Amino acid sequence: MEFLRSVVPFHPAPIIAGEKVILRAPTMADYPAWSSLREESRNFLMPWEPIWPSDDLTRPAYRRRLRRYQREMHEATGYPFLVFKAEGLTLVGGLTLSHIVRGVTQSCSLGYWMGAPYAGQGLMGAAVKAIMPFVFETLRLHRLEAACLPHNAASIRLLEKAGFTREGYARRYLCIEGRWQDHLLFAIVSDDPRP
Repeated sequence: MEFLRSVVPFHPAPIIAGEKVILRAPTMADYPAWSSLREESRNFLMPWEPIWPSDDLTRPAYRRRLRRYQREMHEATGYPFLVFKAEGLTLVGGLTLSHIVRGVTQSCSLGYWMGAPYAGQGLMGAAVKAIMPFVFETLRLHRLEAACLPHNAASIRLLEKAGFTREGYARRYLCIEGRWQDHLLFAIVSDDPRP
């Protein structure tokens, strides 16, 4: 059966145009805008993310991040995207497909972050909807999963509006802000209706 093949064709991260957003793989030229937006949004993002390494926003750390991204794309285990507002191509956040599993699972995990000045404008919802054809049609995965903290109302609303179904509750699932925290689990599968 084709889906059990151990060799997966390499798909470079494409440029994806969605409603109000453009998604593309990060490059070294994005470092100034990326580091500036992350620094400006530090207090906004920290409650929802793992603890940042002390050098996280430095150019060498960003270069290491890009090398890891290139390796993941080459191995077809992950795809990073920066999210830009289509009008003006302003960097507004990021979205990552990770933990791509083939064989009988055919799934991956979705992660995302939004810069504080752009939160609540529907841009990440547009990015999540725009990535789905790449997940289900190009990568030919069956399942896209996401997890969020139970008190992250904005993320819950975003996932539900994008067509994800709440499937469960994982105790002490991810180490966020230095603590193992419970998460709500969501997923959408390839034949689910999409808004």
